[in-house]
Amino acid sequence: MLDTVGYKELVAMLRAAVEQVRANQAMLSQLDSVGGDGDHGTTMARAMGLVDQAIAACKKKDLKSVLNDIGWAIMGVDGGATGPLLGTFFLGMSDAVADKKPVDAKSLAALFAAGLAALQAQSKARVGDKTMMDALVPAVTALRAAADGGQSVSAALAAAASAAEQGALSTKNFPAKFGRAKNLGDRTIGHQDPGATSVSLIFKGFAAAAAE
Repeated sequence: MLDTVGYKELVAMLRAAVEQVRANQAMLSQLDSVGGDGDHGTTMARAMGLVDQAIAACKKKDLKSVLNDIGWAIMGVDGGATGPLLGTFFLGMSDAVADKKPVDAKSLAALFAAGLAALQAQSKARVGDKTMMDALVPAVTALRAAADGGQSVSAALAAAASAAEQGALSTKNFPAKFGRAKNLGDRTIGHQDPGATSVSLIFKGFAAAAAE
């Protein structure tokens, strides 16, 4: 059971997320082939490679620095809005880090909430629009609820991962309202959003690392 997250634990979480995305690259691109260019898996794999590079190059071994370095690293990744959106999320988390101490579940939830707030300030997408927000918003909400309920980091991240997965699955139920897929309208109903699925995989990695 993990009660606090320091640099070492965060790096383990990030690397586990990287592996989840890489293992599902083909599936993500297949999902994207319905309404997009079919390259979302490739874009995410490229972004995860930049996450790895940022971790390796990070000189200050603290939460704020590694989150900041990752945010800037993936901000400019080729492949549409994915890089800027994820980059903004990690930069928002970095900006919310108060000091170099490990964070408990409540503080970790606050970092994720700050990342989400930064993203929401840049994107008009909301839950129900068939985007990454359909997984990210429920994940952060569940993380905060579990943390506020006194659960450990491990348990809170498990709740977040479950909520993200359910959020990603829910995108089958409504039409796309953003990106190229919005042009297909109701024809996207029945198909899972690749961006939301990527977020679900990232949280699955986070939770798996925290459980070890």
